[in-house]
Amino acid sequence: MFQYILKNSSMFYFSLLILVVLLSSCSQFDSKSRSSKSSSLKSSTFNSTIPKNNVKMDLIKLSKHVYYVQGASGVATENEGYISNAAAIITNKGVVIFDALGTPSLAVLFLEKIRTITNQPIVKVIVSHYHADHIYGLSVFKELGAEIIAPLGYSDYLDLPIANQRLEERRISLAPWVNETTKILRPDTVIETKTNFALGGVDFEINYLGRAHSDGDLTLLIKQDKVLLSGDLIFEGRIPFTGSANTKHWLELLEQIDNSSLHALLPGHGAVAKDPNSAIKQTLNYLKTVRSKMQFAVDEMMTFDEAYDSVDWSEFEDIPAFKSAHRINVFGIYLSLEEESME
Repeated sequence: MFQYILKNSSMFYFSLLILVVLLSSCSQFDSKSRSSKSSSLKSSTFNSTIPKNNVKMDLIKLSKHVYYVQGASGVATENEGYISNAAAIITNKGVVIFDALGTPSLAVLFLEKIRTITNQPIVKVIVSHYHADHIYGLSVFKELGAEIIAPLGYSDYLDLPIANQRLEERRISLAPWVNETTKILRPDTVIETKTNFALGGVDFEINYLGRAHSDGDLTLLIKQDKVLLSGDLIFEGRIPFTGSANTKHWLELLEQIDNSSLHALLPGHGAVAKDPNSAIKQTLNYLKTVRSKMQFAVDEMMTFDEAYDSVDWSEFEDIPAFKSAHRINVFGIYLSLEEESME
């Protein structure tokens, strides 16, 4: 009788143990399921506010650590805003992004391309300058916890009405890829002098340039790879956009660049320059020519229309973006030279 009770008691406790294990497993599975659903929901919610692009984007390897995507040659509202370049520097401690492209949709697509080669976290986004075609994708990387780094002078753009006016215009001209959820973010860190840092065995040098192409510009040198990311200091294969640039200082910077040891140069727009010296000369030639012609006009007190029509611009007219950018560039330089003459 005792043995019978003991046997049945053992069976009872064994059954109870099995039940506890099963309930625990179910609880863990349910917890994982809820976590997975929550993560999926968060991703779905994030992506639902950012429309997908229809552009073709290829992630191209430039050197051991540097990958880039290249926008089309054109004006800012063409090709769904994909007209500028961006780069990803891959290290074993994280990824450094250089420029964030012209829409959140493009930034998401860029991130998807990066995720095909690494799962390392995005730790920094270095912005060459604060123009719309380089900063509207920042929110995508900020949401991942990245530190945003920008040059001193960014606020001269961001704090003026033009920043919001441009955003409102792009919400129309680049709808739906720029929309009401698109925001302009301020940097976490502001650079105002040459700055070096290392990450995952890769050495970086940020060069602060002051006011050149924009109100504040910088370049990034990846030392081991001998690759220079120039932002819009240099344009390759298209007419530069000068806007409100300080072309005098811009020219001085171009003439000071030491490109003798560079493996490659990635401009803010256009193809990689395997011959950095040639790319620098192209931008130099354009700026020097326009400044020289307009300086003569200012000295002779010519009106802008007289000055523009008196010049043979044929050496530039077959370069992409000539029709959309050149006359505007010349007018801006004409006005800046008038200001210089009164200093």
